Amino acid sequence: MDDLKKLRTETGARVMDAKKALEEAQGDFAKAKQLVEEKGLARAEKTVDRETKAGFIANYVHNNGQVASLVELVCETDFVAQNQEFRDLGREIAMQVSAMNPADVKELLDQEFIRDASQTIGKLIKSLSGKIGEKIEVSRFARFAIGDEQK
Repeated sequence: MDDLKKLRTETGARVMDAKKALEEAQGDFAKAKQLVEEKGLARAEKTVDRETKAGFIANYVHNNGQVASLVELVCETDFVAQNQEFRDLGREIAMQVSAMNPADVKELLDQEFIRDASQTIGKLIKSLSGKIGEKIEVSRFARFAIGDEQK
């Protein structure tokens, strides 16, 4: 039972998905975690063609007040746009933009996540998309830094 709880905590998987993964992995926690993540990514792939009509503009201002960013994170419904995990993801992505200064959305999605180098921003988004069951994407972002030239 402890592995089930740990797997759900680490992956955000539903109870039945976590239980099935542990059974399929014959109790091997690492393998079960991998199975859950693969299933979530597969679920996220099914949402690719859906239309995004809702979203949230996340912001981050570095504590020195010298760098800030805005990220438009979009999804399918207002219900998800109000979800705390969705909003937390937006803030994490805004922090990533401030720290890494990507040139465009594609570069952002391919970047290693600053809090966990084993993840990319794209994988983080797909992971939450698979968990929630809605299409989630970064549509655009802006980064501001004191002394940068205006474009």
